[in-house]
Amino acid sequence: MKPRGQFITFEGTEGVGKSTQLGQAASLLRDLGVEVVVTREPGGTPMAEAIRDLLLAPRDEPVNDLTELLLMFAARAQHLHTRILPELEAGKWVLCDRFTDATFAYQGGGRGVPADAIATLETLVQGSVRPDHIVLLDAPVETGMARARHRGELDRFEQEAVAFFERIRRTYLDRAAAAPERYHIVNAARPLEQVSEDVSHLFKSFVLR
Repeated sequence: MKPRGQFITFEGTEGVGKSTQLGQAASLLRDLGVEVVVTREPGGTPMAEAIRDLLLAPRDEPVNDLTELLLMFAARAQHLHTRILPELEAGKWVLCDRFTDATFAYQGGGRGVPADAIATLETLVQGSVRPDHIVLLDAPVETGMARARHRGELDRFEQEAVAFFERIRRTYLDRAAAAPERYHIVNAARPLEQVSEDVSHLFKSFVLR
């Protein structure tokens, strides 16, 4: 029986390069002989992707904070139990673009939803499952938002005010400070090559542990 795979998530505010770094990390792991699954949140399965569409689409109707929170965890429950956990049990490494730390940052720090409400849902949906490692790509909010605007049309979250993202960034950094054994902060404000080099070194260390 294969040992359980590693569950590694990529976190950060908008425009920090999560998708790019996740893709490069997956390629590196495959080159090192590791079986890798790449996925994202919200999303990762057909049903969870449908919920993602509901969450991200700009709309005239105000979205209640509790509605947003519950949809996030509905998508997560489907994703975790039908894809992430089976892949981990098969011995594969799962790299995920965002997970529950994003909920604490966006719905908690950004929206002001109480952290204990998020923690209750975290336990209900995930039990004891938590990422083995969290790669936090950190950059000033203005830097990330300039990159996000350059990508094209903004989704419902990306249209929020700068103060919203400042609260999110602060929440991420506070969570990282509280759990340094699992969080790995990478300065994402630097040129792509430098960020990629740091992430590469980080993942090589994960394999060698």
